[in-house]
Amino acid sequence: MFKIVRKKELNSAVTLMEIEAPFVAKKAKAGQFIIFRVDETGERVPLTIAGYDREKGTVAIIFQKVGLTTKMLGAMNEGDYIQDFVGPLGKPTNTEGIKRVCVVGGGVGCAIALPSAQAFKEAGAEVDVIVGFRSKDIVILEDEFKACSDHLYLMTDDGSYGEHGFVTVKLQQLLEAGTHYDEVLAIGPIPMMKFVSKTTEPFGVKTTVSLNPIMVDGTGMCGGCRVTVGGEVKFACVDGPDFDGHKVDYAELMNRNGVYRDQEAENEKTHMCRMDKLAHELIR
Repeated sequence: MFKIVRKKELNSAVTLMEIEAPFVAKKAKAGQFIIFRVDETGERVPLTIAGYDREKGTVAIIFQKVGLTTKMLGAMNEGDYIQDFVGPLGKPTNTEGIKRVCVVGGGVGCAIALPSAQAFKEAGAEVDVIVGFRSKDIVILEDEFKACSDHLYLMTDDGSYGEHGFVTVKLQQLLEAGTHYDEVLAIGPIPMMKFVSKTTEPFGVKTTVSLNPIMVDGTGMCGGCRVTVGGEVKFACVDGPDFDGHKVDYAELMNRNGVYRDQEAENEKTHMCRMDKLAHELIR
């Protein structure tokens, strides 16, 4: 069992938790992920590591409460325990030889982008960060990004905070102005990563995307996270999660990501109906 030692609501839908997991914290690196289960009957859910403290033996995760399991996790509190917390899994973000990098994060994907930006900074790179959100009320981790970046560009779709526009607008401006990057790392919704890759391609800038499709066992055995990269089948959990953004088959990836959407909605509905029934019985 793994203890929740800290819980913080970053906005109405996004939660940060620190989990006591010393063996994971000892080996964790930026870009890797864990797989957790809330209880013995729970589904396995992958989450990219949002931070770690080797001395305290804790690992930070940041998640959006969108499905049944993440809502169940979000309802737990400091002092509670979750059943499983396995990792670190996947390959860490490669920072070697990078002198200047642009890290692009979208929405809750910024939680994944932060440790990578910190890792690049610790490796001695000049770090530009572009983060995008729909509006001011869901902005997260602004201070943390300021602390690890040389230049931070914050974009909002509606212009309510920072600059108005998508992250690709700012990235296009920087590239057209002659800014040279050894690499652009994009992390966020699949459409965002796709269009970041399209933006950098004409400039010949190496672009890496962090893919988080459906993962189950995290060891490459189940095949649930198959992605096509450069015409070859890869497994996001063991070959990634970082891949060449100019070679990913985004259409296939988006289709695979939505395969279980109806089933997940039905499972959540069934579970909530059972919880409501139990609550009424207890009240009576």
